[in-house]
Amino acid sequence: MELGITGKRALVCASSKGLGLGCARALAGEGVHLVMNARGAAALEEAAEAIRAEFGVEVVTVAADITSEEGRADVLAAAGEVDILVTNAGGPPPGLWSDWEREDFIAALDANMLTPIALMKALMPGMIARGWGRVVNITSGSVKAPIALLGLSNAARAGLTGFVAGTSRQVAGKGVIVNNLLPGIHDTDRAAALDGGVARAEGISPEAARSKREATIPAGRYGTAAEFGAACAFLCSQHAGFIVGQNLVLDGGAINATL
Repeated sequence: MELGITGKRALVCASSKGLGLGCARALAGEGVHLVMNARGAAALEEAAEAIRAEFGVEVVTVAADITSEEGRADVLAAAGEVDILVTNAGGPPPGLWSDWEREDFIAALDANMLTPIALMKALMPGMIARGWGRVVNITSGSVKAPIALLGLSNAARAGLTGFVAGTSRQVAGKGVIVNNLLPGIHDTDRAAALDGGVARAEGISPEAARSKREATIPAGRYGTAAEFGAACAFLCSQHAGFIVGQNLVLDGGAINATL
């Protein structure tokens, strides 16, 4: 399927690895030029060089913490006018409700709610002026089915979801389409870290922890960054103009719900 976004320019956050990299690669495969951001300069440049070599698109890299004001300023200055924004940031640490203080919630909100909002506020006016834009926020399946140990993530990402629900409907008529992608467990460093936590807590191996989690997924496996990226690319395409303010779950059927 021709996605109709060849020659567009995208900012993809946290894109040196994992789901962000999957999105960056899928967009590059459609001929989209990239601004890639991550905190680690070496991994970021390695990922960017591989994309340049494979897909022949322009890739600008900005090593910065997108959740800080200074980091966002650096990224936005390098990005300039972009047609596509993919927001992404690592989730806050797991724990129990009794572990968290106000400062923990503020940090989670900064990373997983306020940073995507700040990026949308900075970049959507240009999209509106040009009459075309796409925003995809990578959130979490915990928005639909909260995960007790990820209470900080549940709270912050649910707040972003509420913001997008209203905002997306205000800008859709101006050609700017905003949606959220809600990943379940994918084969990424984040999944490995969570499996490691389960392994330590239960006294089992990380491999056993992974197998145990895979058994709860109807698809019988973890997702891949490539298939997640393909979904992102479609939401950024010319075909997604009537998909507004939606929350697309990619979890292999793990959330058992009718709607």
